[in-house]
Amino acid sequence: MATPQQRRVLVVEDDETIARAVQIRLAAEGFDVRVAGDGEEALAAYAKVEPDVVVLDRLLPGLNGLEVCRRMQAARPVPVLMLTALGEETDVLVGLGVGADDYMTKPFSMRELVARIDALLRRVERASQLAHEDAVIRVGEVEIDTAERRVFVRGVEAQLTRTEFDLLRRLAERPGQVFERERLLSDIWGFAEGAATRTVDSHVRALRRKLGPDVVRTVHGVGYALVRP
Repeated sequence: MATPQQRRVLVVEDDETIARAVQIRLAAEGFDVRVAGDGEEALAAYAKVEPDVVVLDRLLPGLNGLEVCRRMQAARPVPVLMLTALGEETDVLVGLGVGADDYMTKPFSMRELVARIDALLRRVERASQLAHEDAVIRVGEVEIDTAERRVFVRGVEAQLTRTEFDLLRRLAERPGQVFERERLLSDIWGFAEGAATRTVDSHVRALRRKLGPDVVRTVHGVGYALVRP
């Protein structure tokens, strides 16, 4: 992992005003920031720069953000924070499905953007530190290989994003225990702002879609728990 002064961020945004504002703020936070204005330019910059994290607009001229994200993850997995002006949950789930780790809806605060990028980078660093572990967690028909970061359901591998894996692993540490949304935000995303709890909701829905509808249960008004077998 690069040092804070060397952390590279690729910002993919066709709105020049937004791109410039994000670039200035992230540069002020010590990031090495590169900007691309469309999908093709983004893929070329991605291959050349090898960023530590990507801030990616959902709607781009030419290749859209979903296809750009898919190609990036196929070439070399990287944390992706997707920006979207679309509020529909289905759009968010599609973004998570192609490899985005988190998302923010425009307009957004720069302070929150920085917090989420920092959280993504910390999560990657923690995963690297835990890579030496040789432990498998089994909860019912779900098997979680924490060393290789792979998940199997009834012997069939489920393709989870980095964030989905981290969320599942956190829930699996204490099957049956209810985790409040704010606690999951703090543990996984690194912040606990109540307005962002729908981020947790979206990732839980993605987990249910990939692992089955009965793996994670909702405790209304509180949070989520991994179903104890």
